[in-house]
Amino acid sequence: MRTLAILLSALALLLAPQTTSAEERKPNFVFFLVDDLGWTDLSCYGSSFYETPNVDKLAASGLKFTNAYAACQVCSPTRASIMTGRYPTRTGITDYIGAAQPERWNRKTKMLPAPYAMQLAHDETTIAELLKQNGYATFFAGKWHLGGEQYWPEHQGFDVNQGGIDRGGPYGGKKYFSPYGNPRLKDGPAGEHLPDRLATETVKFMTEHQDEPFLAYLSFYSVHTPLMSREDLKEKYQKKKETLKHGEIWGQEGERKVRLVQEHAVYAGMVDAMDQAVGKVLNGIDELGLTDETVVIFMSDNGGLSTSEGHPTSNLPLRGGKGWIYEGGIREPMIVRWPGTTKAGTETSQYVSSVDFFPTMLQIAGIEVPKNLTVDGMSFAPVLEGQDLDRGAIYWHYPHYGNQGGSPSAAIREGDWKLIEFYEDGHLELYNLADDISEQNDLAAKKPDLAAKMHAKLKAWRKETGAKMPTHRKDA
Repeated sequence: MRTLAILLSALALLLAPQTTSAEERKPNFVFFLVDDLGWTDLSCYGSSFYETPNVDKLAASGLKFTNAYAACQVCSPTRASIMTGRYPTRTGITDYIGAAQPERWNRKTKMLPAPYAMQLAHDETTIAELLKQNGYATFFAGKWHLGGEQYWPEHQGFDVNQGGIDRGGPYGGKKYFSPYGNPRLKDGPAGEHLPDRLATETVKFMTEHQDEPFLAYLSFYSVHTPLMSREDLKEKYQKKKETLKHGEIWGQEGERKVRLVQEHAVYAGMVDAMDQAVGKVLNGIDELGLTDETVVIFMSDNGGLSTSEGHPTSNLPLRGGKGWIYEGGIREPMIVRWPGTTKAGTETSQYVSSVDFFPTMLQIAGIEVPKNLTVDGMSFAPVLEGQDLDRGAIYWHYPHYGNQGGSPSAAIREGDWKLIEFYEDGHLELYNLADDISEQNDLAAKKPDLAAKMHAKLKAWRKETGAKMPTHRKDA
């Protein structure tokens, strides 16, 4: 009888619900991706016009990166790079999805743009798929822009999709206000504001899954066009604008005028509303008691819009903006808070790329990168732990013409040096970003050996990753 009792007791232990201690539980991930947010569009990155107290608070509690890069100067390629850890040259998504393919190209340009993939292929492995396979609940809210309905988030590893469709902006219904006209987001009360609604859905998901590890990916439609603000925030910044001693100030980038000062009241209201939505989610994490178990990441998908479509922001001291290969188009605000690891209120000049999120998140979660995957990113977990990282070169390839004035181009950054190749005429520009963050002093002619060495690396990378090239037009 005693033996039977022991066996029954052991069986009961085996069948009892298993709880995971805080030490054993994998960390949660909350990833904020903002659309078109420029490097200096946050107070904590130097803006004196836009007010972002919630993102500033996140920066004060985590690690701020001053040399973080998007994999492309427009949205879809960067979004695919975050999902897969692979450069746009590998996923094939090298332009924003919806741009004209070469056979439909009707602009009078010197080159025909290269063809590009119009969806994130199902045979790509996403960070959501890998986390889901390892016990994570997965949630997506906001802008997807990585293909048609069969390629939406629910087909790419996300359990829940709130608002992620093929569109590059909130173009249905009343756009940033309900009714939204979005097939993956139910309309709220009339006048409900989209960024706040997406934050509410994110907090709801976290609440429902607080007892298991989760990925909550809040990919704002903000601050992309159309330029629309809540009326109260627009009035707030109009009054603030009236206190400025200067008016609009403009410069020139190529054939485009470029805004040189931040004072656009509507855009400021959009930034403010985004910040408030971030605050709602961060407060939700705290109220659920999940702060110590949650890694928070904040990033933008490309530079601020400064040369087109209303020219709403300035990226100074960076040159150019969205659509350009210069720093204003690719350098992004980025903050990471990994409780117990990152030191509060610190910053790093270590350069990283959006392809690096994939291996970093997997390492933090204790998940190995599958051996059959070709991943371009490098984990920056050592940087989060306060260590140095020899990142090596990072690359860009944009064989297209941007709507904002940029032309077909490529670039490589290695150490402090950045080389740009312009495909129309093949000319090279070389900058030392440590000395010349504004890219005003082209050193290609003064350092031809270094330029040639970096150019050779860039060409080898293009060949290795299968980059498709633009072609010169016979009628140009």
